[in-house]
Amino acid sequence: MKPLDIGIAGAGPAGLAAALFLARGGHRVELIERFERPSPVGSGLLMQPTGLTVLDALGLSPAIHALGNRIDRLHGADARSGRTVLDVRYDALAGGRYGLAVHRAALFSTLHDAVAAEGIPIRTGVTLAKAETRHARTALHDGDGEIVGDYDLVIDATGARSQLAADSIAAPRVKELPWGAFWATLDCEGIAHEPRALSQRYDAAKVMIGVLPVGRAHPGEGDKVAFFWSLKTANAEAVRQAGLDRWKASIADYWPETMPFLDQISDWDQLTLARYAHRTMLPPHADGIVFIGDSAHSTSPQLGQGANMALLDAATLAHALSSAASLDEALAAYAAARRGHVRLFQLLSYVFTPFYQSDSRSIAWLRDRLVATVARIPPAPQILAAIVSGTLADPFTQAGLQECRWPELRLA
Repeated sequence: MKPLDIGIAGAGPAGLAAALFLARGGHRVELIERFERPSPVGSGLLMQPTGLTVLDALGLSPAIHALGNRIDRLHGADARSGRTVLDVRYDALAGGRYGLAVHRAALFSTLHDAVAAEGIPIRTGVTLAKAETRHARTALHDGDGEIVGDYDLVIDATGARSQLAADSIAAPRVKELPWGAFWATLDCEGIAHEPRALSQRYDAAKVMIGVLPVGRAHPGEGDKVAFFWSLKTANAEAVRQAGLDRWKASIADYWPETMPFLDQISDWDQLTLARYAHRTMLPPHADGIVFIGDSAHSTSPQLGQGANMALLDAATLAHALSSAASLDEALAAYAAARRGHVRLFQLLSYVFTPFYQSDSRSIAWLRDRLVATVARIPPAPQILAAIVSGTLADPFTQAGLQECRWPELRLA
């Protein structure tokens, strides 16, 4: 296929990774971002072997490992009894896999710096409202109806609230989830915590508190943790009105060891309320436009796959464009390549979420007793590790990737 003029809407991880892959593939790429200055949104996230493999293919492993923090297991305990109810270890699988917890700013800067180094243009302060395809070219319009750019292909990487997706003939199916979380990024120097684990505490499924050591946002900074507390988003304002001290006291009652973290929070503005939705574009493309990342699909955060799925989308789309004879063939190949993996992990997320975010005491009882017991019996540890790693189904082959050779990486 001849080189294409490609406009990428959104300069988050999905858009930045797609820009790198496609520019290196010989296409003419332009990024369009609604913020005056591109920046990350949110606190921490867990890069899985899937996303790390994509970053490695882009040559960014040294940069992201220099900022992130290696995670070897996911551990959760009942806040009252101390009973372990979740213990997933990457080393249950052969090969030396691990996770890498990162501040969102670290992932953003790693990708953004690479885009800047390659001279890929980013237009900022542009709010997109519509994509219109005529005569094999797709024009992007702003809110005033003015044409922002005209391309052979538009990639929508604007996220779960995409206006372009809402305006598309392939409108998404969306189910807003009632549970979200307050997130904060906090200092962890000198504070006791598990440095190689995502640690969580539960009260049934109505309370989930977590500490994820995420390394540093920028070189030279001290190490941080992402602290989160699950709640129904409809209750968030009532929690705020009850006061910060009351909220902190309730958490300390469940998990006293978190007090040194809570002491750093003096204002609600330090906390971000994250909202989640199950979202699916079927298919993830329409005439002249293709959707990647959360604009194509999103789930609850229970399996930590969001950013990793977005990076896989970017790699898969670039591979399809490099392999196909026509644009239509490439978009169909991209959709087919990602369909099984996305649907599997959306299903798993849908099934697992009530065990950790719901009002059901019976589901929580089942999790704490039956599921926690079965999870220790082979092959359950291997299956759980593959689910967390994002590799229960092979995501690499159809993306044109080879998984990292973890023992040889020697970066964490």
